[in-house]
Amino acid sequence: MAQSMFQSSSLSCSSSTDLSKNSAKISTIFGSQLRSSEIVQTQLRFMDAVKTNPTMRLKALRESPASTQEISDNKPKSTGVAEEVSDDFKELRQRFLDFKKDKYLKYSEHYKRLSEAQAPKFMVIACADSRVCPSSILGFQPGEAFVVRNVANLVPPHENGPCETNAALEFAVNALEVENILVVGHSCCGGIRALMSLQDEDNSSNSFIKSWVVVGKPARAKTKASASNLNFDQQCRHCEKESINKSLLNLLSYPWIKDRVTKGTLSIHGGYYDFIECTFEKWSLDYKGSTSISNADCSIKNREFWA
Repeated sequence: MAQSMFQSSSLSCSSSTDLSKNSAKISTIFGSQLRSSEIVQTQLRFMDAVKTNPTMRLKALRESPASTQEISDNKPKSTGVAEEVSDDFKELRQRFLDFKKDKYLKYSEHYKRLSEAQAPKFMVIACADSRVCPSSILGFQPGEAFVVRNVANLVPPHENGPCETNAALEFAVNALEVENILVVGHSCCGGIRALMSLQDEDNSSNSFIKSWVVVGKPARAKTKASASNLNFDQQCRHCEKESINKSLLNLLSYPWIKDRVTKGTLSIHGGYYDFIECTFEKWSLDYKGSTSISNADCSIKNREFWA
């Protein structure tokens, strides 16, 4: 296989009698004899204290799971579809509270540093497929990788103009100064299958998916030329890897990426995750630093197979 190269209405004024009634209601709600203004002032003072006092803030964080539980338990039970949806989020809620207890509070100093700044070494471009979360597969922890995900993990060339992927690239490279860009593809990619299913004469489409995956047409053409003897599924697998290499070449079409790669301050890598066999291939782009960007100016190095 060739190794070629990511109601608007006005407010009416309330009378003093109304205000007194409202104040009494609020006092009753809060279970105290405080006037409403005193309650508000007390809340504001507490919020200011939490903001300025790290110890009190951490204490508030530690107490919040119980507060969340109390609020949740006091809510009326729902039925039918709404209940099913609630069950879905109930699991997410528990996962969040587990994360908070086991990770956030346990490593509070680390998360405090992250609240001030981030300095990831990796920029990862991965597929939006729910089965291939790069943080799960490669074990990235918060602060370690700046990640953008799109359909088929494609990187459009610079001349295609702005999109969310190259906006993320610009920030990661120029602001965060990441040291590595990793484009991760995967097996059974629906985006690549959509790419390989495109008709040559289909130059216009109302499909957002088709309009996006055309970015990978060079990889499709290369696959059709070199793997025409393979069946469609095999061609798709071939194109899954070929599109990664084409995305690596497209990365070099961005002047600020090419410049850093030439200087040796930025490295570009490809990765392929086979979730059927649970294997991972990793390779790096070897760019010779010429003014042109073509297959002849690039090669693959440091190929590894993790199984």
